[in-house]
Amino acid sequence: MTATSYPKGKIKILLMENVHQVAVDELRKDGFSVTCAESMPMEALIEEMKTTHVVGIRSKTPMDAELLKHASKLLCVGCFCIGTDRVDLPWAAAHGIPVFNAPFSNTRSVAELVICEIIALSRGLIDRSTECHRGAWFKVAKGCYEVRGKQLGIVGYGHVGMQLSILAENIGLKVKFYDVSAKLNLGNAEYCETLDELLAESDYISVHVPRTDSTRNMFAAPQFAMMKPGSFFINAARGEVMDPHALAAALKSGHLQGCAVDVYPTEPAKNAEGVFTSPLQGCPNTILTPHIGGSTIEAQRAIGLEVANAFKAFINTGATTGAVNFPNLELPLKPGAHRILNMHKNVPGVLSKINNLLHSVDANVTAQLLGTDENIGYVIIDVNKEVSGDVLSMLQKESFDVKTRVLI
Repeated sequence: MTATSYPKGKIKILLMENVHQVAVDELRKDGFSVTCAESMPMEALIEEMKTTHVVGIRSKTPMDAELLKHASKLLCVGCFCIGTDRVDLPWAAAHGIPVFNAPFSNTRSVAELVICEIIALSRGLIDRSTECHRGAWFKVAKGCYEVRGKQLGIVGYGHVGMQLSILAENIGLKVKFYDVSAKLNLGNAEYCETLDELLAESDYISVHVPRTDSTRNMFAAPQFAMMKPGSFFINAARGEVMDPHALAAALKSGHLQGCAVDVYPTEPAKNAEGVFTSPLQGCPNTILTPHIGGSTIEAQRAIGLEVANAFKAFINTGATTGAVNFPNLELPLKPGAHRILNMHKNVPGVLSKINNLLHSVDANVTAQLLGTDENIGYVIIDVNKEVSGDVLSMLQKESFDVKTRVLI
C-alpha cells in the first residue's frame, strides 16, 4: 500500500493581514510551510489560493465563493478574529472546508476599549484634548458626568457583551441588555424584553452583534430617535449594523451627546494617510478609531495561538472543535491505526454505505464518530493500516463524497 497522508512539509499555509508572529512560529514549529502577506491584489491572491491548503485572515480579506472556487487544495480557513462574515460559510461547508475563528481571545480588549470610551465620552475628553493641542483652554463642567449610577444598554450579550457587562458593573454602571437569544445574565445585569425599551432608558448604548442580514442597518434614524436625549452611542461590532449618516444627523442635532465608532460600512484596505472618509468626521464629541477593538498585543497573541492550534488539531487529527460552519468532532488518536476523514453530503443512508465499504475490505474499525448538520456530514474512522488506501479509493468514488483524506 502506498502512503496516503500528504507530507506535512508540503502543506502550504497562507496567513494574511499581519497575523501575530506566534501563529507563524507555532505552525512552522509543527513542520508546515507558512507564507505571510499583509495584503494582495485580487489577481495575485487567486493565483496564490490555487496552491494553498490553509488560509488565515483577519477582518479585511474576502473569502467569498468567487475566490474559494479557485482553491481546489484548500483544507480549512481560519479567521484570526471573532467575526467570520468575510467567509462564505455555506459554500465552504458544502465543499468540505471547516472555518475556525477566535471567539474568546480578544473579548477583553474590546470590552476595555468600550469602558474607556464610555468614560471619555462622559467627560468630553477628545474635544478638550483637541482644544489644548491647538492652544485653547476651556475648563468646563457643563455636559460632563460621572458614569457611576448611569445605565449601560448592551445590544448583543455574547462573549464581548458579557465581558463588558462585568467591567461596567465594577465601575458603578447599571447594566441592561437585549439579545435575540436567551442568555444567562451575569452579576446584576437585567434583560430587556425589547430593543426599543433598552434604547429609551439607557444613557449609553453599546452594540455587539454580528453582521447578518437581520442586523444590517439595525441602527438607523428611527433607532437613534428612540434613544434617550443626551445619550451616547458606541459601535465596536460591525460597521454595517449602523447608518453613519443617520448617526451624524443625531449628533449634529444635539439629540445624542456623543458617540464612539470603531467599525465602518467600508474600511480602507491598508494603513495610509488620506484613505479614510466618514460622515462622522467633524461631529461633536465623536471618537473615531480604525477598527482597533481587538488590536492589543495580548489579544493578537492569544488569537494567533487559538487559531493556529485549531489548524494543527484539524490537520493532524481531523478535529473540528470550534468550527463555525461544520459539525464539531474530536476523537483521540489510536496508536497504530490509520484515520479516515470523510466529508459527505448529508443524505440518508451514507453511514450504512460507508460501513458496507469497510466490511467489504475486512476493515478493523477501532473508533468511529459521526456528526452532521443540515447539509454536510463528517465522519472520523480509525482503521487498521492495511486497508486505509483501499477505503480512501472507494470513498472518493462515491456520489455522496465531498472530500476524503487519510492520516497515517
